[in-house]
Amino acid sequence: MSFLPDSDSEDELPPGWEERSTDDGVVCYINQQSRLSQWTHPRTGRPKRITGELPIAWEKYYDEQTKRTMFYNKETQQRTNADPRLAFAVEEPPLTAADVRQRFDSCTTALQVLHGKDLHGRLAIITGANSGIGFETARSLALHGCEIIFACRNQEATEVAIDRIAQERPAARSRCRFLALDLGCLEDVQEFAEEIKRSVNHIDYLILNAGVFALPYTQTVDGLETTFQVSHLSHFHLTMQLEALFDHRSRIVVVSSESHRFASLPTENLTLQHLSPPAEKYWSMMAYNNAKLCNVLFAQELALRWKKRGISVFALHPGNMVSSQLQRNYWFYRLLFAIARPFTKSLQQAAATTVYCATANELTALTGLYFNNCYFCEPSKLSRSAQLQQQLWQLSESLTETILIPTRQGK
Repeated sequence: MSFLPDSDSEDELPPGWEERSTDDGVVCYINQQSRLSQWTHPRTGRPKRITGELPIAWEKYYDEQTKRTMFYNKETQQRTNADPRLAFAVEEPPLTAADVRQRFDSCTTALQVLHGKDLHGRLAIITGANSGIGFETARSLALHGCEIIFACRNQEATEVAIDRIAQERPAARSRCRFLALDLGCLEDVQEFAEEIKRSVNHIDYLILNAGVFALPYTQTVDGLETTFQVSHLSHFHLTMQLEALFDHRSRIVVVSSESHRFASLPTENLTLQHLSPPAEKYWSMMAYNNAKLCNVLFAQELALRWKKRGISVFALHPGNMVSSQLQRNYWFYRLLFAIARPFTKSLQQAAATTVYCATANELTALTGLYFNNCYFCEPSKLSRSAQLQQQLWQLSESLTETILIPTRQGK
């Protein structure tokens, strides 16, 4: 615990700290020296919330130039990015998942979740955003003013996707852009991250949506089984490389699946062969289940490691057998998904939980939760294993370093 100097007031902030507030009034504390943030007062350890209307003569607006929410006093002409109500913030009990009221269900669409929201000034990076659930997620956010970076492999397909959004809302075209990302190559992930760091100052929503399903046995250029690398390892590396662009306003949303409940990873002595098996031990369905378990394990461990920074991390299940392009690799699954289509969610409904996790105000200051049908539920017992979470993290770190070090030396 860091030493805090004595003060006559328990509520006085230590040197170097300042208060900020979120759109829904939760107070955040930022250390200007370390640039880290947290949801609790650095002295008292208690959270606060702003309540009530703005004082007389004050108004709130969004400054397009600075990309910040600002406050303006019409009488004194004072402008500030600090909410004038901060001085009157009141302490409240820490928010828990049990305090969140369920507002949506399995029939809710992403656009219904976003009803009335203004996302101008927000930036989302979405992997696999040119089709399926990823496209509906991108479309829904873009229609509400969010800037979208389509992190995809196929530029032509992505441009078609952006055109579809622009036909619906012409102003959205300027807010959507393609940036090439091949999750089957860690060097490509590294280059994508470097470009993001050169062109972006802050990320509001990182949505790790891309994945593959029912692939015949294949290896990536890095020599790993494709389902594991595309669905987990490359997303892990991407998130770690972008760490400096996240703060208390950021949310990381990992699209997993209820299939994670049928995974077969061991809780002890996890090895690379369990994650990326050889051809003779490969079964596409189990590879998918294990990759989806990796998604939840990663989200749980990341939430724990970044909790003090105020960064929210959530994992989710979008829906069962949703008719996207996920099943395109095998005729049997294409047939099965086609039969099930009348009884499953639409793509708009399937994108709802992702959008909810990224934008819902009531989730501010919460982290490490797993969602289904726009509400939290318990993930599998295996995914809650702290030992397995840490083993996966260590293996993922080791793998990315081992694969990328020769590449860097070659340059």
